[in-house]
Amino acid sequence: MEGRHWVAVGAGIAGVGIALGAFGAHALNERLVEADQLDNWRTAVRYMVWHALALMFVGMLKDRGRASSAQGWCFLIGTALFSGSIFGLALEGPAAVLGPITPLGGLSLMIGWALLVRSNCRRVPLGVSGDTE
Repeated sequence: MEGRHWVAVGAGIAGVGIALGAFGAHALNERLVEADQLDNWRTAVRYMVWHALALMFVGMLKDRGRASSAQGWCFLIGTALFSGSIFGLALEGPAAVLGPITPLGGLSLMIGWALLVRSNCRRVPLGVSGDTE
């Protein structure tokens, strides 16, 4: 995917995240509070929006040749698995199915960040950064 596509996907996910945050705070608030799941819902929204911003960032870097589609896919899949499974658990979905999905999503997010770090670290030649050895 081109960089502008990642920006568009990230912006779309951010919008959905804001809508889900409002939905949880208003339409589902009583249900989530009764089930002691409001904090989990908020966590899912928070991770969704942060990683939507990360997708947009990857898109901007990709246009400069400093990111790859692999990072975007890791953030996209990780967000869907991580936040999606937490949303499902907060709504009392099947824990036996959703519970194991959450760490897979988290792992995908961590891999995305590691790939982003790797693609933006480059070797600095000796002597360039004041290194005299």
